[in-house]
Amino acid sequence: MRRAGLITLEGIEGAGKSTLAAWVAEWLRARGASVRLTREPGGTALAERVRRIALEPGAERICADAETLLMFAARAIHLTNLIRPALERGEWVVCDRFTDATRAYQGAGRGVDAEWIEVLAAHVQREVTPVCTLLLDLPVALGLHRARARHAGTDRIESETESFFQRVRAGYLALARAEPTRIHLLDAAEPADSVQRQAAAVLERCVKGGGEP
Repeated sequence: MRRAGLITLEGIEGAGKSTLAAWVAEWLRARGASVRLTREPGGTALAERVRRIALEPGAERICADAETLLMFAARAIHLTNLIRPALERGEWVVCDRFTDATRAYQGAGRGVDAEWIEVLAAHVQREVTPVCTLLLDLPVALGLHRARARHAGTDRIESETESFFQRVRAGYLALARAEPTRIHLLDAAEPADSVQRQAAAVLERCVKGGGEP
């Protein structure tokens, strides 16, 4: 097993990222690893405050550029105060969303310039790159049905239109095609145990430092 690494989970609303992230953390712990389970935007007390600014509905409009900058502000705080220290201690970090979410939501969904996002990503992340990304994919209608059945309240992004999430999903799938050795597509429309088996097949190879399963 690698000494440490960052594993990220991505997907639209209702894909089951949070549930699978907790399962991945336990999968790693069962193999003797020390693990930090976290999420974006957020992950630390200060980054969670930035999350609330970015996601909570309010009287003032947050434009797409401002939303993107808020995501990277939260990410910079998260990297400085949690992710980098954990990796330096030899811990695995399992993160529910990371920079691919910005590429998909703000880039593909909002239409923010992709090159600008990559400039910000390079500056904020520097040496930190996921060793493995699990992309939970499912039809938008199913994802939104699951998400809205789960809780009544929605944040600014969750309340977006179906067409927005279609663009986000298309953005994620384009990322998977561009980086097939890092981003692994899971069928999130399947039952939870099937998704876990798919994830385990990927993790068996990734945590050992190998490539695509």
